Amino acid sequence: MRISTSAAVRIMCVSLLLLCAAGAQGEPASKAAPESQKDAQTVKQALAEFNSLIGGWRGVGMIKRNSRKGAWSENAEWVWKFKPGSTSIAYEITDGKFLKSASLSYDPEQKHYQLATVLPDGTSRDYTGSLSKDTLVLESTPDSEGAIYRMSIRRLNEKRTLVLFEQRNKGQSFYYRLAEVGYTREGTRLADPGSGGPECIVTGGAGTIQVSYQGKTYFVCCSGCKQAFDEDPETYIAEAKQKAEERRKQKSN
Repeated sequence: MRISTSAAVRIMCVSLLLLCAAGAQGEPASKAAPESQKDAQTVKQALAEFNSLIGGWRGVGMIKRNSRKGAWSENAEWVWKFKPGSTSIAYEITDGKFLKSASLSYDPEQKHYQLATVLPDGTSRDYTGSLSKDTLVLESTPDSEGAIYRMSIRRLNEKRTLVLFEQRNKGQSFYYRLAEVGYTREGTRLADPGSGGPECIVTGGAGTIQVSYQGKTYFVCCSGCKQAFDEDPETYIAEAKQKAEERRKQKSN
């Protein structure tokens, strides 16, 4: 079948328009990817402030400080969690009286931490807050009765952490204590980053678990980081090399 000159011109024009449209549609996607990666790195860096919590803890809860009346024992574990488009730290509690589990995340736009909790009765409560020195202070929104709850996670040192639970009722201007859990780290002492001990290749925390890739040994700090490394070892090895190079340059300046 013969095609006239005018028809051929029209076909060429349509083809060019389709190519231009495809290029225009693809351009924003390529520009959006670095922003998403930047947010992911911001979240990871913010949560890395809590690398000292990663691992297992033995806790003693007290309603009234220094009083065994109503006291209880519980265990807890903090573990990194990596999912597509989401990075968080899980806080799992066994035999807890005030918490069953929680997930700590960070909002890079609002620049605050978020803690989504599950209470022992299965209900949920969400908190937002900020870090001040070694203490993360988080508040909930008012519940149906106007009560606001506050949690303070205070890291005393590498072996001791306190979690304080408080409440402020509607119309009150002050918080009153509900309970406090004093945690002691399980097992042996973990090395501090930069102290000479092994460093987690994924988050930069204290490395306690060995992993290997292409015959070389590395360290991670928890099961979550081990899974992340196993799924994409080359990315984390490259990031670790870049961080090491940046530290070397800072020391030389």
